Amino acid sequence: MLSYEQALAELLAAARPVEEIRHVPLTAAAGRVLAAAQVSAVDVPPLDNSAMDGYALRAADVAAAGTCLPVSQRIPAGTVGTPLQPGTAARIFTGAPIPAGADAVVMQERCEHGEGGVVINHVPRPGENVRRAGEDITSGGEILAAGTRLAPQHVALAASAGLPELPVHRRVRVGLFFTGDELVQPGEPLPPGAIYNSNRYALRTLFEGLGCEVRDLGAVADTLDATRDALRRAAEDNDLIVTSGGVSVGEEDHVKPAVEAEGRLAMWKIAIKPGKPLAFGAVRKPAGGEAWFIGLPGNPVAAFVTALMFVRPFVLRLQGVADVAPRVVELRADGEWNRPDPARLEFLRARINAAGGVEFHANQGSAVATSLCASDGLVINPPGQKIAAGDRVRFVFFAELLS
Repeated sequence: MLSYEQALAELLAAARPVEEIRHVPLTAAAGRVLAAAQVSAVDVPPLDNSAMDGYALRAADVAAAGTCLPVSQRIPAGTVGTPLQPGTAARIFTGAPIPAGADAVVMQERCEHGEGGVVINHVPRPGENVRRAGEDITSGGEILAAGTRLAPQHVALAASAGLPELPVHRRVRVGLFFTGDELVQPGEPLPPGAIYNSNRYALRTLFEGLGCEVRDLGAVADTLDATRDALRRAAEDNDLIVTSGGVSVGEEDHVKPAVEAEGRLAMWKIAIKPGKPLAFGAVRKPAGGEAWFIGLPGNPVAAFVTALMFVRPFVLRLQGVADVAPRVVELRADGEWNRPDPARLEFLRARINAAGGVEFHANQGSAVATSLCASDGLVINPPGQKIAAGDRVRFVFFAELLS
């Protein structure tokens, strides 16, 4: 079996960003992945401007607190004042350009009205409360790197540089289906021996949350022919096919031979727990080319964990994201783990307690879906590693994996 690191490296080495580029308005850019670096054509701010409501003046004109200066003009934001005459002050508002001749702004809280002008109760220094032109963004400078997954703050930065639209990679198209004659949809009667198909909703919402176009083919009968037919249909117009169930070695597990018949299988079985029967390969498209394939286990925890730790980074790389590694932090274990798997890396469900320590969920079974809701993330535990209270463990938060 491949190690987690080997398997993930193999997946990411194969992934290439989708080539089609879309130009979208800023209002539709959040969540998309930038296809080309963006450069500002303007300085931000474009002119020296005031950081405060107050009075613009020459610092040299206020030698001592209590100096009274006549007010020569009023400059609201969006207007440009006239050059400041020596020995005078200009009433100015936040964001308004600094008039020529002024070199400081005294906030209004340090001023008061006096006979014949404004009394300055503070000795300013040159540059005080002045935002310099270009101090945020310099014209000709790169503001956004290619491969950035655009968050609202990135969109705001593009807007501040005057960019009306951004080039982004086309959304990744994911074909999704599930194998198992026992699967029943929520809302339908539950016959003896059947289970509700929770993986359909976990995986679909996960991929939609990552910005994918999801084509849901539903549940597929447990036969080789039905599985091959589903693979052919999914390969037709998708970049990636993801399945759940049917990748183990039982007589009713048809995904592996179906992929081998319709394409190629590059990887199968990973030294991880949960999720050992994970498969990776490709399926031929009818018109030529291939759609990538990742087969996930059927148990709900195993499907969810492997989707987060393997499919998520693969999808991000297809989208063009440069850095796909989740942030892993070291935290203190406030519990023990005495049953490590000797040969497989474990993803242990755990929560963060009020003291900032990690507590392991009592039931680590791969079918215990409630453990996912009761946990804040996963402890990544090396093969054979026992954990004692007080040990440092590597932890990744669900909140980051789901964003």
